[in-house]
Amino acid sequence: MIESPYPRGPMSCAVFLHEVGHHAIGFGRARTRCLEEHLAWDWALREMEARGFNVTQRVRERRDRAMRYALSKALRRGLKRVPVELVRWLPEGAELEATR
Repeated sequence: MIESPYPRGPMSCAVFLHEVGHHAIGFGRARTRCLEEHLAWDWALREMEARGFNVTQRVRERRDRAMRYALSKALRRGLKRVPVELVRWLPEGAELEATR
């Protein structure tokens, strides 16, 4: 089951494909929830580009906001080692060990 807007434009298409991405990459395959979010967004944007859909700046900003939120939430909940793929979304001043 996927809960998502019907894809009508770039933003709703990205959100829809992000939700599909969770299924495509497989639930529970990522070490952390924030890494799973990154993989789902990455999958969605790659699929959009591969099919010639418009990945707008607004879509990329939405992904960035979602990733900053997911990472901040994980840090509040005690995440100690940030996967290297997520370092670019760390809050300013955060000094945590990046892992692979």
